[in-house]
Amino acid sequence: MKIKKLFYFSFGTIFLSIGTVGIFVPVLPSTPFVIVAALFYGKSSERAEKWIMRNKYFASYIKNYKEKIGIPKDVKIKSLVFLWFMLILSMIFTNKLMITIVLIVIGILVSLHIYLLKTRIEE
Repeated sequence: MKIKKLFYFSFGTIFLSIGTVGIFVPVLPSTPFVIVAALFYGKSSERAEKWIMRNKYFASYIKNYKEKIGIPKDVKIKSLVFLWFMLILSMIFTNKLMITIVLIVIGILVSLHIYLLKTRIEE
């Protein structure tokens, strides 16, 4: 059980690191990575979950998502571009039809989820 929590904590840290880079790199969206990091931290330990939920830099991303306040339009666009760029890159490097089909289905479902999220109007 301890290995499982370490796995979750490690992945939470990886996703949070990518999300942090996304704050400074315009083409890399930070919101989805921070949300996934919060999910992994929540499964790893109560302390890690409390930390990210109270963090002055990341808490607003998670709060906006959980409370369905919405995601800014530019974040949605960046997320979709990054998603499909990575999926297409993966499809190019795989020679397996089944994997390509699975990647396309995942891409469509994630794109649909992002599209259906409320778009926050920036003031």
